[in-house]
Amino acid sequence: MATASQWCAGSRPRTLPAAFAPVVVGSGLAIGAQSFNGWAALLALVVAVALQVGVNYSNDYSDGIRGTDEVRVGPVRLVGQGLAPAGQVKRAAFLSFAVAMLAGLGLVLITQKWWLIVMGLACVAAAWLYTGGKHPYGYLGLGEVFVFVFFGLVPVIGTFYVQALTVTPSSVIAGCGVGFLSCAILVTNNLRDIPGDTESGKRTLAVRLGDRRTRILYLVLVIAAAVSVVVLTFIYSKSAVLALASFALAVTPVRIVMSGAKGRELIAALKGTGTLLLTFGIVLGIGFALR
Repeated sequence: MATASQWCAGSRPRTLPAAFAPVVVGSGLAIGAQSFNGWAALLALVVAVALQVGVNYSNDYSDGIRGTDEVRVGPVRLVGQGLAPAGQVKRAAFLSFAVAMLAGLGLVLITQKWWLIVMGLACVAAAWLYTGGKHPYGYLGLGEVFVFVFFGLVPVIGTFYVQALTVTPSSVIAGCGVGFLSCAILVTNNLRDIPGDTESGKRTLAVRLGDRRTRILYLVLVIAAAVSVVVLTFIYSKSAVLALASFALAVTPVRIVMSGAKGRELIAALKGTGTLLLTFGIVLGIGFALR
């Protein structure tokens, strides 16, 4: 039986910046628009964190029963390493999704926008089908597309919308910035796992592109996120430029990725990219709030 610390590690807490950052950015936009709603922001955070934990347990379960995790390098795999029964990990994923749906229902009641239920169901479906189901899109090289949408655009725009009840160009561009860095995290993870994924038949985008082009993609995503800040500075708020300072944290992970590091050497780049995303989200949110 897995210990509490192993269950915690299996939830992959280092991926949580991908949940916190978009909510901070969306809430910063709401403050700048004088539309901040603390309860809505808190519920949006619960939704984001619960979905992130849910997708992590879901991936652990689905990859584990397929045998994909048997040759992986990286964090604890509960099913793949035989630390917990597959059924328990699956239930943990569904419990996380249930928490997200309950928090999402709270947002529906606050906003009275019932169509948000459909969006919530789409988020849960995207989380499960990443590696679950008969034809998981993560195995088809589409993971980055869905991460960009559901960990960038949707949570930033959604967090802003449930407070301001509108969608603006600035929320879309900010969602793109967060989405680019969220994708960079996934690209780093998949770059590290190219050997194992190739052996197990998991055709991620990194496997399809190959080592060299995947590293170039990582760099392009980081640059694109910085460009989004420049655009926001000109079209929305001069204080958004503060977020450019966060890219000082990009130097180390970019250097690691572009130096040709492999396997466990890329774990530091993965951590660094997560720290970059969280810092980017916090500083950009503050910049929006100062408007």
